[in-house]
Amino acid sequence: MNGRPADRIPAALPALRIDKLLWFLHFAHNRMMARKLAEKGHVRLNGRRIERGHVKVRQNDILTVPQGREVYVVRILSLPERRANLALAQSCYEKLQTGN
Repeated sequence: MNGRPADRIPAALPALRIDKLLWFLHFAHNRMMARKLAEKGHVRLNGRRIERGHVKVRQNDILTVPQGREVYVVRILSLPERRANLALAQSCYEKLQTGN
């Protein structure tokens, strides 16, 4: 059998599609806009450019998301189960300092 041991496979960790996560965390007004944001290559996941809406995001991943004239760099603290109010959504991530 080729591959890594089962306890080291990242797929075993809970994950959420990036388009759904961007919508849940209020970085997009609806899921379609979130998918387009991801597919246009504007979002980075752990420094890697994302061009698909189905890429999986896990806890402790770093997202770079453009919002108007600002760029947010956030660490995912927990994966939300649904889209909730802004305060609850913001408790699922922490903003990281950028070099600006």
